[in-house]
Amino acid sequence: MAETLVLGLGNILLGDEGVGVRVVERLLEQYEFPEGVRVMDGGTLGLDLLPYVEEASRLLVIDAVQAGKPPGTLVRMEGSEVPVFLDASKVSPHQEGLQDLLAVAVLKGYLPEEVVFWGAQIESLGVGLELSEPVAAQVDGLSGKVLEELARWGIEATRKAG
Repeated sequence: MAETLVLGLGNILLGDEGVGVRVVERLLEQYEFPEGVRVMDGGTLGLDLLPYVEEASRLLVIDAVQAGKPPGTLVRMEGSEVPVFLDASKVSPHQEGLQDLLAVAVLKGYLPEEVVFWGAQIESLGVGLELSEPVAAQVDGLSGKVLEELARWGIEATRKAG
């Protein structure tokens, strides 16, 4: 059972939409995480992620954001700021999946006690495997924000040798 779930969302075939997945890839490549922490590429799995969310007491989501800000701008939301129900403003390009996931968790009584969302403002959702320059430049920054959130929760990741 993972007490803490770090979930990178997005479609890596749509450029900037894949930033959450790219951040998780970077974290797993560079760090080891203690027992009780699951760092996971959630891709576009939507409601299929519900069992993982249900077993977590803390959820940290990384995703692309459409917030009308300059490309690459980092956005943080916590607790009630994170849109849960379908009438909320759309923040993520595929947010209905995230909103559905969180709404079902609420209805089942399994929403994690703490929910934090970190995202990067997209520049483009064009077909392609590469992130735009302003978003790619934030992968390390978002990785650092994830590590800071984990540290705030008393969790220290260990940098891999090499």
